[in-house]
Amino acid sequence: MINISVLQGTATPCKRFLEEELQEIKSLNKSLQMELGTLQTEAYKLEVIHKEKEELCRKLQFQCEESEQESTRQLKQNQKSEELLEQYRCEIQEFKLKHRKQRMKFENQLHQLIEQHRNLHSVFATERLPYEIKTAENMLSQLLSTEQMKLAQVHHLNEELQNLSKLKQQDTVTTETQEE
Repeated sequence: MINISVLQGTATPCKRFLEEELQEIKSLNKSLQMELGTLQTEAYKLEVIHKEKEELCRKLQFQCEESEQESTRQLKQNQKSEELLEQYRCEIQEFKLKHRKQRMKFENQLHQLIEQHRNLHSVFATERLPYEIKTAENMLSQLLSTEQMKLAQVHHLNEELQNLSKLKQQDTVTTETQEE
């Protein structure tokens, strides 16, 4: 410690110097305190900003993970959709082939019917009708004559059968009479 009595003799110039020094120190202390307060306020603001940024970072990481999961899910869904699409393409192709076969079968049947119609038309055309009627009448007269001839043959065979039957009966009667 400084002896005050020694200082008191030289007190005035030293006292002023010390007072000035003290004033400077107080002023410096005050400015440092203000600067410390400003720095503490700024540090607090920076801590708040840091916490907000950490929270934002966590949110972004969470969103990124969710986005990756969603992307994976969509990729799987797209793959399933592609597989279904390929299956549907195959089914459509099979259906087209089946339809084409049916169409070709129908076209063949249609051509056959058209050909049959042409044939029938040529047979039953009005120009040919008198000829066909004449042919039918000729066939009818031939069939009638054949029928009459067959009936005559059947009648003749019946007569022969009756004659044979009579002869047989006479033979049996004769044989019976001779046996007696």
